[in-house]
Amino acid sequence: MIDKSAFHSLSYGMYVIGTRSEGKDFGCVANTFAQVTSSPLQVSVALNKENATTAALRAAGRFTASCLSEDASMELIGTFGFHSSTELDKFAQHACARDAAGMPYVAEACCAWFSAKVTGELDLGTHVLFIGEVEESQKVEGAVSPMTYSFYHQVKGGKTPPKASSYLGDEQLVPASTSAGEGGEGESAAAPKVGWRCTICGHIEYVDELPDDFECPICGVGKEMFERVEL
Repeated sequence: MIDKSAFHSLSYGMYVIGTRSEGKDFGCVANTFAQVTSSPLQVSVALNKENATTAALRAAGRFTASCLSEDASMELIGTFGFHSSTELDKFAQHACARDAAGMPYVAEACCAWFSAKVTGELDLGTHVLFIGEVEESQKVEGAVSPMTYSFYHQVKGGKTPPKASSYLGDEQLVPASTSAGEGGEGESAAAPKVGWRCTICGHIEYVDELPDDFECPICGVGKEMFERVEL
């Protein structure tokens, strides 16, 4: 028996993995970046085989990892986590910089960044585990605490994309707690019985209808990419 809820107790960070191939920048969000040895200093990251960043990283043979801080906006996470680098120049949407090898990394809401050269890889079925030796690293002075995956879910209200290593299937639809209105009476009794779920990132809006000009606050897609769900 496998209790999937046990996996929610595992601790992760939030990182943007960056690389550059054939004159184009690629990047995606990952929560699997980690140090694996200290001598030499080596790190690893698992990426979905379907990600454009995965193929670009393999071709480049090197990558960066930007450690996101707790003040990272959902727009930044949405850019790198719910769009394809083949359709959007992600690094052009936010402040970025480059390492000595020309690989891009996020320079906003970042508390540290690393640059690594790939030394090996392991096929994991749906994902590829890349091992890299760190050639550059820097801590950003004055940055707030690193964002954990738990903080992303519980405080930011973030969702897990289907291609993520930690994706465990449909997340439970639990309406956000309602606040008291101007008259001081709670609105829970009047909470909507339907919602709208983004088919791209899984974000849910707890309203009866979405306005025509509505855009997902997580990944930025329009109303046409939402589906009606019963609560």
